[in-house]
Amino acid sequence: MRGTERTRIRVARLRRLVMGLLALVVAATATACARTKEQPRIVVTTNILGDITRQVVGDQAEVTVLMKPNADPHSFGLSAVQAAELERADLVVYNGLGLEENVLRHVDAAREAGVATFEAGAAVDPLTFRTGDDGGPEGESGQPDPHFWTDPDRVRKAAGLIADRVGEHVEGVDDQAIRANAGRYDKQLADLTAFMEKSFDGIPEDRRNLVTNHHVFGYLADRFGFCVVGAVIPSGTTLASPSSSDLRSLTRAMEQAGVRTVFADSSQPGRLAEVLRTELGGEARVVELYSESLTAENEGAATYLQMMRANTTAMTDGLAVGSPEGTQ
Repeated sequence: MRGTERTRIRVARLRRLVMGLLALVVAATATACARTKEQPRIVVTTNILGDITRQVVGDQAEVTVLMKPNADPHSFGLSAVQAAELERADLVVYNGLGLEENVLRHVDAAREAGVATFEAGAAVDPLTFRTGDDGGPEGESGQPDPHFWTDPDRVRKAAGLIADRVGEHVEGVDDQAIRANAGRYDKQLADLTAFMEKSFDGIPEDRRNLVTNHHVFGYLADRFGFCVVGAVIPSGTTLASPSSSDLRSLTRAMEQAGVRTVFADSSQPGRLAEVLRTELGGEARVVELYSESLTAENEGAATYLQMMRANTTAMTDGLAVGSPEGTQ
């Protein structure tokens, strides 16, 4: 019996050893598989579209955003590593309509390499810039306006189309999860539109005039019934510069419309205020908005929804009051 018992103990120990080794092999194999099986990759050019895409995609794919917080979409460029990321993506989402002026050639290169791309701006019924007499940038009549995100209804359309393109071009994602994410976000965007409508309803008709640092709010004006009087930089891009005649024309238009509030991108209100003090004799008030970029966390506009709600509140406060007696 003693010999049999010892044998049974040895067999039990051997069995436990073998099972332990098998468990290690299985775990190592699973880890190796996880390392070799990468998540699908989506690359987005601008941070506004990046946030919208992340809301739709959720955890179904890795979303890389090329444009950093507080950057200018007209002027930001890519490193060699970022340019390579475009060509390794399963899908590239970009604004288009000329917005990302230094990045579009890299998007074209990725498309030529076989990467699926989606130009959001061109897919949401883009507006065109009008001539200066009609309230748009002088000399840019007929050119598409890339700033569609100032109309939340067009963002709703873009988000739905992004969900379509992800399902069509990105393998390995759960299409039902994507659709559920898109549905939840669509509801949030609808709530945003309702908030903006209710907020702007309190602005008198004779004060619904917008002057900005450059032409960026055409879609918002079209959607919510504002008139774009003009811009300090009479262009759809921040890369242009105002001339003396441009500023004289703007100040005349502001005086005729009774406008003394100018909305400027939060990155350069000080410079704009100084220009307007000179031209308007210190009677202009500059209100900061987030126009073309999201901010870092805890800076006021880390998401598209935060940005638009903050802008709506600032615009409502800036337009619902009378002409200021001084400048900020």
